Amino acid sequence: MSQVEKKAGLLRRTSSSKKPLKEKVVLMYDEIFAKEDPAKNNPRFWDELFLMKVNLEYLESKLESVDGEDVQRIQDNINSLFHHCVQALGEEHQIKVVNALQTLCALFRGVHQKNKSASGFDIINMLMGFDKAEQRMKDLMERLDSLLCGDSSESLKSLCLKLMYDNYHLICLFCCYTKYNISQNTILEYVMINSIFEAILQILSDASSRGQHGYDAVVLLALLVNYRKYESVNPYIVKLSIVDDEPTLDVSMLSLAYKDKEEENQGGFFSTLTSMVGSMFIADADEKLSVQTNEAILLALYEAVHLNRNFITVLAQSHPEIDIAATPTTTTPTTPTTPLGTTPPSLDMMSNPELPLDPNLQTSNLLITFLKYASIVMQDTKDEHRLNSARLCLIILTCIAEDQYADAFLHDDNMNFRVSLHRMPMRHRKKAVDKNIPSRPLVCAVLDLMVEFIVTHMMKDFPMDLYLRCVQIIHKLLCYQKKCRIRLHYTWRELWSALINLLKFLLSNETTLLAKHNIFHLALLVVNLFNMFITYGDTFLPTSNSYDELYYEIVRMHQVFDNLYCMVLRVSTNTGQWKEAASKVTHALVNVRAIINHFNPKIESYAAVNHISQLSEEQVLEVVRSNYDTLTLKLQDGLDQFERYSEQPKEAAFFKELVRSISLNVRKNVSLNTLSQDVLLKEFSTIS
Repeated sequence: MSQVEKKAGLLRRTSSSKKPLKEKVVLMYDEIFAKEDPAKNNPRFWDELFLMKVNLEYLESKLESVDGEDVQRIQDNINSLFHHCVQALGEEHQIKVVNALQTLCALFRGVHQKNKSASGFDIINMLMGFDKAEQRMKDLMERLDSLLCGDSSESLKSLCLKLMYDNYHLICLFCCYTKYNISQNTILEYVMINSIFEAILQILSDASSRGQHGYDAVVLLALLVNYRKYESVNPYIVKLSIVDDEPTLDVSMLSLAYKDKEEENQGGFFSTLTSMVGSMFIADADEKLSVQTNEAILLALYEAVHLNRNFITVLAQSHPEIDIAATPTTTTPTTPTTPLGTTPPSLDMMSNPELPLDPNLQTSNLLITFLKYASIVMQDTKDEHRLNSARLCLIILTCIAEDQYADAFLHDDNMNFRVSLHRMPMRHRKKAVDKNIPSRPLVCAVLDLMVEFIVTHMMKDFPMDLYLRCVQIIHKLLCYQKKCRIRLHYTWRELWSALINLLKFLLSNETTLLAKHNIFHLALLVVNLFNMFITYGDTFLPTSNSYDELYYEIVRMHQVFDNLYCMVLRVSTNTGQWKEAASKVTHALVNVRAIINHFNPKIESYAAVNHISQLSEEQVLEVVRSNYDTLTLKLQDGLDQFERYSEQPKEAAFFKELVRSISLNVRKNVSLNTLSQDVLLKEFSTIS
């Protein structure tokens, strides 16, 4: 009677009375882990090894089981195995190439498990030897580059990328020794010296390769860009900053597309993009939209926007929206299948040819896709990953708001779009499905997004950093409008109302918030937004009525400004931590208080003379219009100036932690994206 021996999954079927027989490849592995050179008695040893199916489990476990003394004894053989793996990557026999790549994967994994506490230098020495490391890595990168750029099958290219990305051996293998700090990964020095930038670009430029490997390639590039970016010249940063090939840049944004259950029912959104990441947006039983964030792709998008001005043109390129009913979609899973920040998109539509334009179709662009994505990401900031994603979305919008070309496009009155942003369900407002969304310049959607965030995040765990960024984005857009005298037809009263309610919230929660935040800085930014409207509103508000309505809102909500002045005056006249910060707000309120003190007595007088207990809005506006001439305001300097975004030093810590988090999540996701060994071998056995 025969049985199957299950020890390590390595042994063949044999009778129960005899010792189990080892597979030939296992015997060959044993020879490698012996002291003698395995090729000494068999010159064809390495050729034969790569013709046999790799036993990943045995090879990895063998590496893990080697003790300290044995490491020194077998190091030459391990170095030789690494060398012959690299050499086999240049073989014409596809089976050898596949087996060599998988053996390299096993080598990296096994050495990683064995040497979790070792330094990167020790790992390099064990794998390839210090004296030959530079040449070995040069050969490896050249062969991987050749495979990625050549006519290799998509499965083989995928395996190459998995060596560099999914398994994270070349990129983040040693992050575990340094708490996932990619900048302390010694082996990446060789990846910097032997750049694979052109290979990544070729993958992104080719429709077929982009469809198969676009996500992996984009995230790989984003991580390489972040290697010691503050400490030395990173060649990937330099090369990315000068890329001007639009299809290549385009893929970063494509991977942000989403599937929205509400819009699926309504139809009319750009389903080509939507189908790519069907799992990013998941509707729960209450029909509330939740989002599975993708920090890795957001990081790639940020690097493209921040480093390469040409990418702004990609954001602005228009294309038709396609009716969802005419396009097959992927099924949305009910639960996330991969860790946050590592979700590979469904790329079925990435390789589609350019769609024909139809004048009857609603047009869209990649910036609209991003704004829709951001409107969902920014709804829930209680989770760390979502908070990071919201922060990164606002940083991206900050870079866009500072770019002159982007501002020109955002404010172009001849380029109008309907943008359906997602609004957080709130008790005090009804859920509205805007079926007749007006077609407006895109800057209106950006302002809507900022207003929506301001209104919906006044909570105990106050996201101060995000609020500061929102207000600064609004300020930068106003500066552009003032500079170019653009009279934007926007519902400014919604913005003014949101800002006043924000000040009211800060006042109501002064004690709680001051324990954690400098609320005076945010209050100063908000007050200065009103000063922008007061001082320069006549140059960018659409009509004189808009200017009248500004004064009406300030007078109507005067109690909030009065309370704010009392609070900052109290703090600024006492010695304490916030004395100087509060004093700045006191000075900034001078014109707001002048308006209130000028118009309030006149409104009260008008009501008394006309025997009216409560004036209507139109009556108040009449008083305002009749009394501009006697109003005296002070000219405030620097209202239309702002500090430009700079990643270093203010954002450096955030990006280091973000890259570390992405590295950790990708490593957790390794087992979910492993190519089937049997499928690979079957494919290449037919080719060979």
